Amino acid sequence: MAEGVVVTGTADVGRVEAPVTFKAYLICAFAAFGGIFFGYDTGWMGGVLAMPYFITLYTGVPYDYNAAAPIGVSKDDFVLPSSTQSLFTSILSCGTFFGALIGGDIADFIGRRPTIISGCFVFTVGCILQISSTNQEVLFVFGRLIAGAGVGFISAVVILYMSEIAPKKVRGAMVSGYQFCITIGILLANCVVYATQSRPDTGSYRIPIGVQFLWAIILATGLFILPESPRYYVKKGRIEEAAKALAFVRGQPLESDYVKDELAEIVANNEYELQHIPQTSYVGSWTACFKGSLSHGNSSLRRTLLGAGLQCMQQCTGINFIFYFGPPFLKQLGTISNPFLISLVTTLVNVLSTPISFYTIEKFGRRALLITGASGMIVSQFIVGAVGVTQGTVAANNSAAVSAMVAFICINIAFFATTWGPTAWVVVGEAFPLPIRSRGVGISTASNWFWNTIIAVITPYLVGEHEANLGAKVFFLWGSLCCLSLAFAYFLVPELKGLSLEQADMCMQEVSPRHSAHWKPSHTFAAEMHHVDDNKNLVNDTVEEKV
Repeated sequence: MAEGVVVTGTADVGRVEAPVTFKAYLICAFAAFGGIFFGYDTGWMGGVLAMPYFITLYTGVPYDYNAAAPIGVSKDDFVLPSSTQSLFTSILSCGTFFGALIGGDIADFIGRRPTIISGCFVFTVGCILQISSTNQEVLFVFGRLIAGAGVGFISAVVILYMSEIAPKKVRGAMVSGYQFCITIGILLANCVVYATQSRPDTGSYRIPIGVQFLWAIILATGLFILPESPRYYVKKGRIEEAAKALAFVRGQPLESDYVKDELAEIVANNEYELQHIPQTSYVGSWTACFKGSLSHGNSSLRRTLLGAGLQCMQQCTGINFIFYFGPPFLKQLGTISNPFLISLVTTLVNVLSTPISFYTIEKFGRRALLITGASGMIVSQFIVGAVGVTQGTVAANNSAAVSAMVAFICINIAFFATTWGPTAWVVVGEAFPLPIRSRGVGISTASNWFWNTIIAVITPYLVGEHEANLGAKVFFLWGSLCCLSLAFAYFLVPELKGLSLEQADMCMQEVSPRHSAHWKPSHTFAAEMHHVDDNKNLVNDTVEEKV
């Protein structure tokens, strides 16, 4: 007994979780709203960098809004310097890198829910600083950094929270909802930027920034109502509170056998993992993420490599090149009159494609989606690169070739949105055992933002006309990196479809990733750790054995 709650479960592997209820869908759907922060902040910066007023603000070059042309320089030269573009874009990712690490840490001390609410507050402070800036580069950059820290809190802990409360049968689809909200955030940002791009005043960039206050208010207010993660309470030894939270998210009475059985499985799994990952000190809780052998699929080091590597591979697909630097890149192609509109179209493709993953991720599994997606992106990106260096050049002035490039960029986005976009987040939420889960998810999310930062820093120099000037050849780079993503998915990503987080832990212990798709649980942690009473222990016995 713990805090008045008798923790006994079942040996029946089919009864470790309650049936899916509508309440579970609603809770996860609202938590997924945190993806709006991620997507919106990713989306508005690329458009603002190409706004005439914003360029004038930081370069001093005047712009004639009636003639829609700069004064004293050509349209090609009316851009922000590559160094400024790089700084403004990458500094947010720098903030989110540290925010994800800190958020994953704090979530183990004060809980998942309060950490997300804190992230909303930090994000709001950063937005205020950005809006306050006129042409003070330092203030704008500092605001981006602070806002990034808030986004880091939210992006790491929302995945953690959703993975811990979502029912196993639809966990992939529910966590994919987070990626869907990211795409909606990008779309909303593009719509707002498209509406304000021609304003001859500070509203052109302040309105897109100010809209973000709405997301913070909605998410923070809602999380005051939602329950804490029951697995957080188990980690803290607060079993009675864990039982109440679990009953709430599963839509079952506290006395339900479903609640008792699932709680017993969570408690037993935590006890089992603590035998292998002892909690010694604060520093030890971090170093525990890097212990074990790379050759063992269930080691903490291997899991950390899986989570951090998967996020690295997701960023190396080059998807954020399109969303961060889409308008400037499309402008370089020469035959596109309104790059903002094309950018809006690519964002719409992203939004409309992502919901397909809600079905496919539970139907075909995580591994199949990652392998198929990487293959499709390789083909698409090499085609874009090949057309771009032949008929898609400015000198060729071939609008049909440029249209073909845009079409395959959209196909590439569709492959990403239905596979790597959502699936990388799903696997990260499933890969870690409870003792290191919050820090493991934090490290993985920080990896996403670290590589996001690297790409944001180097891309202006890769495609800038006065720098490397790769132009469309940059797609050969992204296509080659997608080959690495394909290999990573094939050799290192396990199939965890339809498993509870505790069963996912067991799967990674018993089989290699390449054979994981056919793995089935043979027992429960409750039975292994003796949290089963005599009557429940008979559930899996045959009739003859019972007699």
